[in-house]
Amino acid sequence: MSIPQERRVVTAIPGPKSQELLARKQAAVPSGIGTTLPVFVTRAGGGILQDADGNSLVDFGSGIAVTNVGNSAPKVVERVQKQAADFTHTCFMVTPYESYVQVCEKLNELTPGDHEKRTFLVNSGAEAVENAVKVARHATGRQAVVVFDHGYHGRTLLSMTMTAKNMPYKQGFGPYAPEVYRVPLAYPFRWPTGADNCAEEAAAQAIDQINKQVGAENVAAVVIEPIAGEGGFIVPARGFLPRIAEFCRANGIVFVADEVQTGFARTGHLFACEDEGVVPDIICTAKGIAGGLPLAAVTGRADLMDHVHVGGLGGTYGGNPLACEAALGVLETIESEDLVAKARRIGEIMLPRLRSLQERFPAIGDVRGRGAMIAIELVEPGTKNPDPAAVQEIVKRCHAEGLVVLTAGTYGNVLRFLPPLVMPEHLLEEGLGILEKAISAL
Repeated sequence: MSIPQERRVVTAIPGPKSQELLARKQAAVPSGIGTTLPVFVTRAGGGILQDADGNSLVDFGSGIAVTNVGNSAPKVVERVQKQAADFTHTCFMVTPYESYVQVCEKLNELTPGDHEKRTFLVNSGAEAVENAVKVARHATGRQAVVVFDHGYHGRTLLSMTMTAKNMPYKQGFGPYAPEVYRVPLAYPFRWPTGADNCAEEAAAQAIDQINKQVGAENVAAVVIEPIAGEGGFIVPARGFLPRIAEFCRANGIVFVADEVQTGFARTGHLFACEDEGVVPDIICTAKGIAGGLPLAAVTGRADLMDHVHVGGLGGTYGGNPLACEAALGVLETIESEDLVAKARRIGEIMLPRLRSLQERFPAIGDVRGRGAMIAIELVEPGTKNPDPAAVQEIVKRCHAEGLVVLTAGTYGNVLRFLPPLVMPEHLLEEGLGILEKAISAL
């Protein structure tokens, strides 16, 4: 790998060149575009980000679960370079090209379920979610959409409406889209009667609310993240997802899995639904699909997808040829480097270390996740009261030491970890050491 896989901090974080660029950013870009860590990256690969000041930072973020196969993965670069020399765009709806079809064929093959499927390509996770709802409404003739507490589905009007968290995603942007209803999620750490009762009680409450407040016969789609992402990497109690999927099947409701953040080997399965054998009617993917190029997909049962009239789906840039080639490179890399197994290995390293920290530091209320999608929830010691201030202090200390970490959670009190699946284990261990030092300094 061309970038040395070692942490190197040679200036304050951010350094002077990054600070100059930050000033330019503030003068040119709206303040509504936030920045987690204002270091301006010049190169990246493996588990390292290099910035304009020559610092090499350990990456526990992967661009929010995008660079699962690593930045500038060789198979991705090779395919994109060749495609850029051939042609960069025609619009698949005008004059198509093979790579779009190849990506769709692969997703039809790889996503859960052995039924006949169809896939179409769009640009972002939010766009995929909106299109899944379009398909479900068209196919069922119904209007209502059911989503869950702590869910995140995007920033466009419909997907923002479907998102649970008000600040910063919804504040001041209303009115919102109609016919969106929210029900409880099985959140083991915060379930009132305890984790053991969580799956059964949460499913019963969700189904009861749907029946009483919406009417199952009016619901086009139930949309859920198999592991809630922005809501705090909440792993629903086992049994909850299958119960909701069963309810949908029994009532003619389209079960939509939003695997935008959980897909493409991130959780130690190719798709998170596979952990409990859940087969969605429609699955939405994005983020890790194309190694950093903008691409997303909607894959679903053929009878649902083919229900929409010609011209009812599409978009100018959906399935851009460069992004399609990148996606084929990503899928090749996942298979050839067995990144599903590597994600599981990351979990095997991280979870015991973090649980050991939990035993020592009562501020860590919960450790959770699967594969390389891991989080810790910070609370006021002795309580379950969220402690977002502690999270911010840990983040500040980690960033100063050259470790990129991200936050999440409805209450702003979750640290989430999304290392590239190709990260060398010594960097993973070093990052965990920095994290331990930051927590112990609280």
